[in-house]
Amino acid sequence: MRRILLILLPSLLFAAEPTKEAANWWGHVKILAADGMEGRDTGSEGYRRAARYVASEFERAGLKPAGETGYYQTVPLRDLRVEPASSSFELVRDGATRKLQLNQEIGITPNASLPGALEAPLVFAGSASLTGIDVKGKIVVAFAGAVPTLAQTVSKLGALGVLTIDNPRALETPRWPIAYARVMSIGGGAGRAAGAGVAMRLNSSVAEELLKGSGHAWGEILELGSTGKPLPNFAIPGVLRAKVTLRDAGMKSDNLIAVLPGSDPALASEYVLVSAHLDGYGFGEPVNGDGLYNGAFDDAACVANLIELAADLKRSGRKLRRSLLFAVYTGEEKGLLGSNYFVSHLTVPKEKIVANINLDYIRPIFPLTILTTLGLEDSTLGDTARDVGKPLGIRIQTDNEPERGLFRRSDQFNFIRNGVPGIAFIFGYEKGSKEEAIYRAWYRDRYHKPQDDLQQPVDFDAAVKFHRFFSAMAESVANADGRPNWKPGSTYAVPPAR
Repeated sequence: MRRILLILLPSLLFAAEPTKEAANWWGHVKILAADGMEGRDTGSEGYRRAARYVASEFERAGLKPAGETGYYQTVPLRDLRVEPASSSFELVRDGATRKLQLNQEIGITPNASLPGALEAPLVFAGSASLTGIDVKGKIVVAFAGAVPTLAQTVSKLGALGVLTIDNPRALETPRWPIAYARVMSIGGGAGRAAGAGVAMRLNSSVAEELLKGSGHAWGEILELGSTGKPLPNFAIPGVLRAKVTLRDAGMKSDNLIAVLPGSDPALASEYVLVSAHLDGYGFGEPVNGDGLYNGAFDDAACVANLIELAADLKRSGRKLRRSLLFAVYTGEEKGLLGSNYFVSHLTVPKEKIVANINLDYIRPIFPLTILTTLGLEDSTLGDTARDVGKPLGIRIQTDNEPERGLFRRSDQFNFIRNGVPGIAFIFGYEKGSKEEAIYRAWYRDRYHKPQDDLQQPVDFDAAVKFHRFFSAMAESVANADGRPNWKPGSTYAVPPAR
């Protein structure tokens, strides 16, 4: 982010000057997503600075520490990453070598059993039957999503790994460049299990070149794969040669946990959990010359909502019957690690947590009239959302794109799978509307990129409207006579055995 532009071009940033309510919220975002926080990468000094700021704001708002050391809960982590400077990837064919740029053209998932060097032939697998091809000792190439169980199948048949070609027509735009080749796990875990093989991704921009000489063009594969039609199995001339250097290190990063005690003697021992994640991607592969992933909307803006909820309650003096439990997680971008650790190391009794309202997918980039609600029909939290949204002129709708798996991809899911009703929200839109176009452009151009920074347009009215909705939602659940319940037929009504 170039801060000078923030000063010189305010008229390009905002349709109108923010109100005091919006300015309070945006003030926290500007601090948490500033260049000095260095993108708040898990375990980094920038993350620690951001965590100290959140803890100080929680204290200012009168929240009580509920971590293991004050507001902090330390999460032990293992950090496994590929070192780009000493790693290389090449496609070798007919004596010619084509270098593939790590994180730009090819990605690799680190795991403790990755070989330091690899040279293997290539075969394309269009179906799990693998009819007519031998995969032993080879890299199996596949079209993204075409064969969901391919990795397990080819591993049993002696393949060295899988190289998946992205589908550029997918509903969720493939993310390139990849910020970095890195995997984190809790404690001493090794990320992917030993023996899991090599897992790689290929940018579709390189697919035509990869398939050259195979008798099959990328256009043919793309058309068949993206329309769900059968794909062929065939050999690909040439070999993939790779050299991989791993760095394996232990580190620590903190969750922040705080509580606003309830006022009702009968209900104060129950907790409504409100949560968001603080971590981002830090420094990574540059996009348009910018390599700092500030993470303004993902998820500094949502942490700011939590801070302002606490501040609002202190300013107003309003008392809630149940206690509010505030959780700000680390490691969400590395696989929901902070919330996973917290749900296994709770600082309050699990049976006393009545609900989780999690903030992650909130992008105030157009007027708020619709909220797509994840978990809408799973619990009575969905009914509460409808009741709260109606007087605000917000229509609550179900997730129209369940194939993206968003419900499982943010921190609420770690509580849902442990039996706690949970809910999350996305700014919604009508199909084919200008709001959909704005949303998809944001997702394409800014999501998990350095362009999610303080220079991007913000609809302050929408941000304020959502904050009022979120605050009313939290207060409604905290003040209700009964706790939220699962609805009959919900997949999550009885948590799966673990």
